[in-house]
Amino acid sequence: MESLVICECCDAAHRRTPLKPGGIARCRRCGAELYRNRPVDLDTMLALTLTGLIVFVVANTYPVIEMEVGGQRNSVLLWDAILATYDAGTGTVAIIAALSIFLLPLLQMLSFAYVLIPLRAGRVPTHFVKVMHALRAMQPWSMVEVFLIGVLVSAIKLSSDADISLGMGMWGFALLTYLLTIVTAFDLHELWDVASRRRRPA
Repeated sequence: MESLVICECCDAAHRRTPLKPGGIARCRRCGAELYRNRPVDLDTMLALTLTGLIVFVVANTYPVIEMEVGGQRNSVLLWDAILATYDAGTGTVAIIAALSIFLLPLLQMLSFAYVLIPLRAGRVPTHFVKVMHALRAMQPWSMVEVFLIGVLVSAIKLSSDADISLGMGMWGFALLTYLLTIVTAFDLHELWDVASRRRRPA
């Protein structure tokens, strides 16, 4: 029996056929890419994802900015900035910031880990299809780089009135931005291709 591949966009079923090196198979119904003949390095993808999770913890537990005003030194964490925004009467902005800077990046990396760890072990996770659809939907909404730029601009503006220094959390966010850029650039079609070659979950 020939193996089947399901289009992640329209759920149309297709028979999998061998491709030439570099070849791409597309859905006959909607034209979306189904799979391609290109090796995928699960070890690299998983290593970057786990590194991103570690850096995420560092970025959110260490101060982003440290400032000294009138002899008093204060440290600002990510959640300090979000709560200050909320207390300033801009609750909607605070919620959007919490989602795009904290929740969505965390969910993205956890989702990649959920998919990659079992695939590397030779099996398909139980909720593979749902998680893959969620990953595709979350990709445009992770905005850590916007927060990073915003903090840098604020630090420059405050530097005339206070002694400003970047904390460990800021460097963590800089590295996290770089890692997220690489992780979210992963071709999700390759993971669908790998999953199609693994045995189905029990």
